[in-house]
Formats: sequence, structure tokens, C-alpha cells
Amino acid sequence: MKILNYTIAALALAGLVIAQQKRVAPPTYATNNDFEMMTWVEVKKAMAAGKTTALIYNGGTEQRGPQCVNGGHTLMGKYVALGIAEKLGNAIVAPVLPFSVNNAQAELPGTIGLSGPLFAAVNEQVAEQMIKNGFKNIVFMGDHGGGQKEMAEVATKMNAKYSAQGIRVIFAGDVYAKATEEMDKWLKANNIPGGSHADTKDTSTMIYLGQDKNWVRMNELPTAVGDPKARPGNGISGDARQSTAELGKRVYDNKVDLATAQIKQLLASNNSGH
Repeated sequence: MKILNYTIAALALAGLVIAQQKRVAPPTYATNNDFEMMTWVEVKKAMAAGKTTALIYNGGTEQRGPQCVNGGHTLMGKYVALGIAEKLGNAIVAPVLPFSVNNAQAELPGTIGLSGPLFAAVNEQVAEQMIKNGFKNIVFMGDHGGGQKEMAEVATKMNAKYSAQGIRVIFAGDVYAKATEEMDKWLKANNIPGGSHADTKDTSTMIYLGQDKNWVRMNELPTAVGDPKARPGNGISGDARQSTAELGKRVYDNKVDLATAQIKQLLASNNSGH
């Protein structure tokens, strides 16, 4: 009887959480900044018209607790990258790479990771191909903590190789590091629990961007909290129970704004020879 009562209560709470979620429409984008949705003719015309910056955004495939789908980093990354491209006005988004520096584990099957050297090599090769296609600026970014160092190193290496040819290669890390830091401070100031993995930040962003796509299993949200003492636990580091679409929009907007500002600054500085 206790189990039955608990189940009924949990289902009722899940229904309440879903009902209380306000509709915050996710962003929509035309395909004219999306490399994989363009023809070669459209890409060539876009570059001739000034869209010579290529955004190489890294997503990731990993377990994200019981509430979020494994491809969350990649799904979010596509929207973030397209939002950045639209704000920049001169950029095209390369296909978002679905793997990060990570490693699978049998206890929580959901992760497909790459080693650091392989991740770096893949990013370098994609950048080389985009340069051959005619792009003059290459921007590396990533939605996952693993791989940030490798992207920075590849950008430094490739910029040294190509800068004499008027081609600039940069790493824009604010979309991950600074955005995470700022949102964590905001959550704390507003007495909302966060975390470091499958927490309020990511879960809210996935609710906002994937409202009609079932990226977040909303029935799991009432119990979406990690136990630091449990091994391996449920895959959550933190507390995602207060995740909402409104919070997700805040996270998304902050990522896009920070990345856009940093890219403009880095490319302007690089172009001036500093």
C-alpha cells in the first residue's frame, strides 16, 4: 500500500510540474546559416556575400541522468551555434560534432566519448576542410567541459599555421566556462539549486529548446536530484527539480550573447595583429 501511495503521489507531482511549465517559445532559424542544410551553390553565394566565418561547435553524447536524452549537448549546441551565427551576421555553422572528450561506463550506459588526441585531430581536420571550402575565420566552441583544452590548443596551432594567409583560427571558450560561471552565480543568488551535470542549467535549456521534442522526460523531473554518496548514482550531479523553460531561455540567451561578444573581440584583435 505504501508503494502504491508513493507512486500515486509521484505521478501527481509529475503532472503538477508539467502543468506549471509556462510556454516559452524556443528560437527558430532559417537554414541560410546551416552548412548541412545548404547546397554548395548556397554556401558559395553566402561566402561571396561575406559569410566567411565558420563555427565549429562540439556537442557530445553522454548520459544526462534519467530525465534528459543522451544527445543533449549536441541538440543544445545546434541551437546555440545557430543563434550565435544569426547575431554575428557573417557566420555559417558546420555540422555540430556529436562527441566530446569522455569515456563510457557500463553502470550508466549513455556515453560515447573520444580520447583527447582523437578529439583534437577530428576538430583540426574539420577546420582544414572548412578552410579548403573557402572560409577565412574558423571558430572552435564546445558544449562539454571535456575538450575545451584540446580546442584551445588546436586553435593556437592552426592560427600560427594560417595567419600569414589572412586566415584566423580562434577558440571561443566563454560559451562554456564564462556562461557556466555566470549562471551558477545567478542560481545561487536566486536560491535555486544547480550542480555540475544534468542539473538545472542543462535540463532547463533542454526543456526550453526541445519543448515539443521530448528531450526531457518531464515525468522524471520531480525526482531529478543526485545523491553524492551513491555510486554510481543516477547520473545527476546536483539538483534539476526546479528546471523550467524560462530558466532555459536565460541560459541559452547568456551563452549566445557571451559567445557573440567574445568572437567579435577575438577576431578584431587578431585582425589588428595583436
